[in-house]
Amino acid sequence: MSDQNPSIDDENLTSPADRSDITPAVDAIDGSNVIVEQTFAEAVAGSHGISEAPATDDAVLRVENLKMYFPIKSGILRRTIGQVQAVDGVSFAVQRGSSLGLVGESGCGKSTTGRLITRLYKPTGGEMQFEGQDLAKMSNRALKPLRRDVQMIFQDPYTSLNPRHTVGSIIGTPLQVHNVVPRKQVLKRVQELLEVVGLNPEHFNRYPNEFSGGQRQRIGIARALALQPKLMVADEPVSALDVSIQAQVVNLLQDIQKEFDVAFLFIAHDLAVVHHFCPEVAVMYLGKIVEIGDRESIYRAPQHPYTQALLSAVPDVRQAAVGGRRERIQLEGDVPSPINPPSGCRFRTRCPIAKEICARVEPPLLQTGAKHKVACHFPGELGKHPEQPLTARLLGVDDQGHPDPGAGPAQHIDTGSGYADTWFDLDTRSFGRA
Repeated sequence: MSDQNPSIDDENLTSPADRSDITPAVDAIDGSNVIVEQTFAEAVAGSHGISEAPATDDAVLRVENLKMYFPIKSGILRRTIGQVQAVDGVSFAVQRGSSLGLVGESGCGKSTTGRLITRLYKPTGGEMQFEGQDLAKMSNRALKPLRRDVQMIFQDPYTSLNPRHTVGSIIGTPLQVHNVVPRKQVLKRVQELLEVVGLNPEHFNRYPNEFSGGQRQRIGIARALALQPKLMVADEPVSALDVSIQAQVVNLLQDIQKEFDVAFLFIAHDLAVVHHFCPEVAVMYLGKIVEIGDRESIYRAPQHPYTQALLSAVPDVRQAAVGGRRERIQLEGDVPSPINPPSGCRFRTRCPIAKEICARVEPPLLQTGAKHKVACHFPGELGKHPEQPLTARLLGVDDQGHPDPGAGPAQHIDTGSGYADTWFDLDTRSFGRA
């Protein structure tokens, strides 16, 4: 229902220099003297470059208007008195052989989205088209063959492995359930998988408690890779690991992606890891995607105030070392409850540029670039947000959000997965194409 792991929250936004889980890590700042541990970028330097987007657009997964509401029950009769809107109308696409990063603070619905795609939860509504088949509407029996193609890497390497089973049993069970290889060849295949993820093949008879955290995560990766899936959902796969081990695991995932052409939905809060591994990034807030786009447009020119606040929370050690400090955006207030989210824009209660229209009308996920979408009435780069809402005329309302008869019929805005050939240009305030 919500993300239980440490993530980006209000405290992180106001004092990012104290964070060690958002790389780079800062040990101490004393005037001009800065003591710095190894950063993630330094750990992966010289071995693997950043992951690049595939040359062609071929989506292995398309998610349209995905919803997950958890009922709240009370009383002896267990009557439903409310709903937790964990995921509310999420749309995105994952390209074959590529990676989509899903970021946001705890409780925004990232992990729930991952569990929906793997059908650990059955969605309340929406579609999950995987190679022409809707995972959302399939029965458990019909899903069994497809579970070979969609696998998950869990966050905690300590609780995701059964301590009573050996490594050989943990990795070999999927092979036996799906009859991938003859029973006599299961052990050989397990040893091959252990070698692929960088472990000693002869350790198949050991138990999880005999391995370190990084080694356990490699075992989890081997288990997910056993069925040679086409899509992996990686739920915070490196958050519990040290920076150097993080780099090793991410490099391993890159090697696996290149060798087996596996697509990834990469759920994380570490923006440095996401930047390195994911050519496309989606930002979630309170069950909705507020901004999505390619890596360069999101990191260099974010247009949503929430994305700008997240990126400003990442400490820049190199600037600190020379005396320069990036301006930080301090958000006020707490994240609203998903049981009773705010009307209109869900970020408006903490947004520094919110106006009346934000409370009345929910902003659409408007495409503002070739591969960039943002859900904001006042989209723009930091310090360049417009004074008047750019979405008002598109939605058929005035600047305060009231219905405007003179505006004519609202223009159709495509809020589904993928990107259109035309988009709304923020400079000309009209639709066009490159």
